[in-house]
Amino acid sequence: MDIVHNPHADNLVRYGASHPNMVVLSGDLTVATECHKFRDAHPDRFFSMGMAEQNMLSWAGGMAREGLIPFVHSFCVFLYRRPYDQLQMSVAYPNLPVRLVGFLPGLDTPGGVTHQSIEDIAALRCVPNMSIIEAGDATDVETILDATDSIDGPVYLRMLRGEVPRLFAADEPLLFNRARILSHGTDVTLLSSGRCTEEALRATAVLEAKGVSLTHLHVSTLKPFTDPTILDALQTPKHGVITMENHVRTGGLGSATAERMAEHGIGKKLVRIGIDDTYCSGATLGYLMRKHEIDALSLVTKVEEMMNERFDITADDLAGARIEDVKSRSTEQLEAL
Repeated sequence: MDIVHNPHADNLVRYGASHPNMVVLSGDLTVATECHKFRDAHPDRFFSMGMAEQNMLSWAGGMAREGLIPFVHSFCVFLYRRPYDQLQMSVAYPNLPVRLVGFLPGLDTPGGVTHQSIEDIAALRCVPNMSIIEAGDATDVETILDATDSIDGPVYLRMLRGEVPRLFAADEPLLFNRARILSHGTDVTLLSSGRCTEEALRATAVLEAKGVSLTHLHVSTLKPFTDPTILDALQTPKHGVITMENHVRTGGLGSATAERMAEHGIGKKLVRIGIDDTYCSGATLGYLMRKHEIDALSLVTKVEEMMNERFDITADDLAGARIEDVKSRSTEQLEAL
């Protein structure tokens, strides 16, 4: 499996070359959010706004009113939690084409509660006019900006940075409101998003070897949640549906799936794998995913419970099937966590 170094940094420059009305704003995290190459390539279209996120969102709204397309960069928590009022009134209410590029989603940081955006999808799903897209691998990162071209209003992007694995073919771009179908099966339907798709793939490879028949979809568009591919997959499993996300169980992928199933009268069992209703400590990504049970072994356990079978799969079995522990070999500086 390929590892791509700083895919967003290069993609931002590529995208900017063909979109002359694009501007990039940074909240004093230029290198940490990989927009430094754009700054160097297009200095007249780059704006360092300092640690003043409310001001930055208001500026972005004003720029969008003048015909520009602002791509606002910061860590996820600083894009929605601090400037929530400006996000709503200056960007979402007037339905402006502002792109909020957020890094360190969920547990993707050792920084603890001040940096972990574990409820951002829930907070933004209820904002009118807002679309939400989450990247799960390098191919997603390299094509996520193009996916915003068809969206007139604001978009929130949950991004990956640093050394990012390529799980999907480079010539199969992320498509807005369309899930990637990774496998077809009849026992269980699995919907995974973001960071959790790599973990899910570790588990599904071992489960399928044990005879479990899985339909697995990687979901990148979390709002709107009207993809007919997902609806079809929810209706077919014999035992039920499992969702897996790097987010609290309330308000994210699991909640969107529950709403869809209820609206369409799909009487299947639903199990939501996500972070408990709790704040999380600072630690490594692998430790936190194990502690909060959003890792491959947790998925195996939920499949066993759903099917009322034991497959005798251990953590060692999953470690052997691991795609790659990207974080452990990263040479990236933590840089402000």
